[in-house]
Amino acid sequence: MKAQGQSYQKTQVACFIGYVVQAIVNNFAPLLFLTFQRQYDIPLSQITLLVTINFALQLLVDLASVKFVDRIGYRASAVLAHGLSAAGLVLLTVLPEVAPTPFLGLLGAVLVYAMGGGLLEVLVSPIVESLPGEHKEKTMSLLHSFYCWGYVAVVLLSTAYFAAFGVENWRYLPLAWAVLPLANAFLYARVPMVPPVAEHERTPIRSMFGKKVFWLFLLMMICAGASEQAMSQWSSLFAERGLSVSKTMGDLLGPCAFAVLMGLARLLYGILGDRLNIRRAMALSAALCVGCYLLAANAPHPLLGLLGCAVTGF
Repeated sequence: MKAQGQSYQKTQVACFIGYVVQAIVNNFAPLLFLTFQRQYDIPLSQITLLVTINFALQLLVDLASVKFVDRIGYRASAVLAHGLSAAGLVLLTVLPEVAPTPFLGLLGAVLVYAMGGGLLEVLVSPIVESLPGEHKEKTMSLLHSFYCWGYVAVVLLSTAYFAAFGVENWRYLPLAWAVLPLANAFLYARVPMVPPVAEHERTPIRSMFGKKVFWLFLLMMICAGASEQAMSQWSSLFAERGLSVSKTMGDLLGPCAFAVLMGLARLLYGILGDRLNIRRAMALSAALCVGCYLLAANAPHPLLGLLGCAVTGF
């Protein structure tokens, strides 16, 4: 990938890693929800609040970044996003032990890495979209699949760690995961970036707010994000408690299966997307999500409920 003698291959790699970082900050802590409840005696109502605040703050950062990113630039914003992600993971180890209550410590860590995750959500795709090159649709599909495969890696590697060293020693693992966003921050500080679009070439925000299709797409994104986060972040606890299986098996049957099916869907779209009727595909996906939620909530057997959780990812 070159333009006027400039190679953007490392920029693309940094963006792929950026989605892996987002997968870490969104999906590592949920693997420990039941551990947090047992170790810190935190009720599920407060753990639910952690999920809600993480999702809501990322949405607020998404909205605020419209002006914020343009002022400081994409490079500085990307470095900041990775720094916040790394800091939040480190604080996940530190704050529960030093805060007035463990819940406040967990909340503080979530607030920090949620800001990093929100920034990554709005930065990575536009950076890749701006890079010169052919087959942009396939590149974007591959980019989005990296979130899924990063999610799979988080589950598998974390599960291997818990099996080897015990879930009671979980505090060392966020420190290890924090290395990736720190390294990628240095990469983003050095890779070439495409100059931003000139102000007069951008679509004014007010004009977008006046279009009904903008609000429709915004609503669809919120619903899709909420659907994904709710299932992915609770499937580990559901598998452990609903099926009474070990944590290792719960993580593999729950979030790992969800992530694999989500990744396969994005991979298939990258291959077959030009043959699909996009309206029918979106309607079918929405109906499938509703059906999977109903199955997860009302299945006569926990295994069927877990199947509903996993297929939601697809």
